[in-house]
Amino acid sequence: MPRDGDGPDLGASIRRDQLEAVRRSVQQAMPVNALLGATGALVAAQAGHGGAGLAWFALSSAINLARFGLCRAPCPGLVAPEASPPWQARAAACVDRHLRLATLAAFLSGLVWSLVALLCEGYTAPQSLFYLVVTCGITAGAVTHGMAYAAIPASFITPPLLTVAGCLAWAGGFDRTCLALTTLLYLAALLRSAVETERGFRRTSRLKNEATALARARQEAHASASALADEMRRRATHDALTGLMNRAGFAQAAEARILRPGPAPCLMLLDLDGFKSVNDVYGHSTGDRVLAEVAQRLRRTLPPEALAARFGGDEFAVLYDPSAEWPPADLAAALIGVVVERFESFDAGRLGVSIGLCHAHGPSLTQMLSCADEALYAAKAAGRDRFRIFDEGLRGRLEMRRDSERDLSHALAENGLAVWFQPIFGEGGGRVAGLEALVRWNHPVHGWVPPGEIVAAAARAGLTESLLRFILEQVCGAMQSLRAAGVSDIRVAMNVSPREMAQIPVDEIVLDRLRTLGLSPSLLEIEITEETALDIEAVQGKLLALSRAGIRVALDDFGIGYSSLASLRQLRAGRVKIDRSLVTGLSASDDKRGLIQAVLGLGRALGLEVVAEGVETAEDLVALRALGCPLLQGYHLGRPAPADHALRQALGCRTDAA
Repeated sequence: MPRDGDGPDLGASIRRDQLEAVRRSVQQAMPVNALLGATGALVAAQAGHGGAGLAWFALSSAINLARFGLCRAPCPGLVAPEASPPWQARAAACVDRHLRLATLAAFLSGLVWSLVALLCEGYTAPQSLFYLVVTCGITAGAVTHGMAYAAIPASFITPPLLTVAGCLAWAGGFDRTCLALTTLLYLAALLRSAVETERGFRRTSRLKNEATALARARQEAHASASALADEMRRRATHDALTGLMNRAGFAQAAEARILRPGPAPCLMLLDLDGFKSVNDVYGHSTGDRVLAEVAQRLRRTLPPEALAARFGGDEFAVLYDPSAEWPPADLAAALIGVVVERFESFDAGRLGVSIGLCHAHGPSLTQMLSCADEALYAAKAAGRDRFRIFDEGLRGRLEMRRDSERDLSHALAENGLAVWFQPIFGEGGGRVAGLEALVRWNHPVHGWVPPGEIVAAAARAGLTESLLRFILEQVCGAMQSLRAAGVSDIRVAMNVSPREMAQIPVDEIVLDRLRTLGLSPSLLEIEITEETALDIEAVQGKLLALSRAGIRVALDDFGIGYSSLASLRQLRAGRVKIDRSLVTGLSASDDKRGLIQAVLGLGRALGLEVVAEGVETAEDLVALRALGCPLLQGYHLGRPAPADHALRQALGCRTDAA
């Protein structure tokens, strides 16, 4: 059975490793067992107990042959291909059955060795010293060989050692009584050693199987994304999986429909809720069947003349002419209803859909898509299974994005942007170990612009490199201030988006500026998101140059993206930051604790530093401390602040600690 903390699949994998190790160790130990048994029989014959010695050796040999045969017997549970849960359950039961049989066989062998007392008159004959040495040796060897599964060596060594202690105590005398007590202490030490070595074996096996499973999952996700991208490039106007139009085909048909005279058309963008969970839990083949089934349900529900498309992934689009029978709000509600109906592959309620609508006459398809996308974003932000019609409120948000793109160059030129810094804490939150640079922009019309929108606006306006240089300049200023204060162990981190990393010479820009200012590269950290792992070849050389220069690379949002174990090395990552979605509510979620434990174990195994970001409550902080997370970041510990304030806080923490 799995120990506490092991899931069914992980527990079964660990027990398979235990059974394989047990089989190897028993087969290795059998020749020694047989040789010692033969020697014991010869000594018995020399002492005049030849018949008893021969009978004892025959019984011991029979048990040994049975144990050897059991180790060679086929066990389907040792073969672990991809299979259905019922087969996996039967395989796990087979492994457990073989472990129980091996334990029983070891106990029977131990009982035979306890009968040695009959060959030396209860350990009182002159040959007792020989038998005591042999018994101690074979029991110690059993524990040494039986490191994978403590029950087997424990079952073997307990009968003979208890028999030795009992015989010596029965014979009486100070020396024999002391020797009996010593034998019991020896038995206790061996049992404790067996338990400890099994724990070590299970820890090693757990790490190995967790790393293997994680690598396989990441590789499958990456391969699926790449295959999907290739498939979409091959398609001209229709999606091969669902039979609906693809984006290109939809654009052609929709442009023609929009130009027709008549009532204003309605454009809908649909995005499935929970689809990633379906893919992760049930596999990509089930996910494909779900997408095909969703497409069929859309066809059955939509008016006959409606255009429907799959834009890619789990996103769909619909364009139709509203009527009295199907006003936009009613049709959106109907589409949500048919998607949330139960699927045969999994339980009800796991899958849903969010819908953004744009019902307008006159704008181009591009403008309608932009408006519908804004409405979809608002619908998803409000929760699952909702729709939102583009209105004046959303128009203001859309205008903010457009104004951000227009005004960003002026803000960069006139110091309208700022870089704030958020502390990263070590020692359970008691010491500032680093600072993360975060770009801020207080727009004169729209107020504070989200950082992600600043980066996106820079990309749309062709200002990606200018934004990077601005942030780098502020980061270097913070590094200079720390150097002037005599602080040499606080790294300053700056975020670099996948677009920046792929399109501009980040390595040359960063290293050239550090050389000009005489700053140590070891005090700078570059944070990249897991999305970068989708195109490793485009960034690997730049990351290698940064890493070789001494700049540490950190992988942000770890646990929700696309990185594999191989990509961690290829991306030169020295630190991973656990995504806030896994940290929020940690204290009340066993699943999240298990995931964070796995990441911490992976970090220890690969020599990676681990940071938990998004620590926003005292309860989550306590839970992370209990798990032994070395580095912490979040609003509960320290909020982003302007450079001068953040630096004073960091230096103040150092002064207080001193």
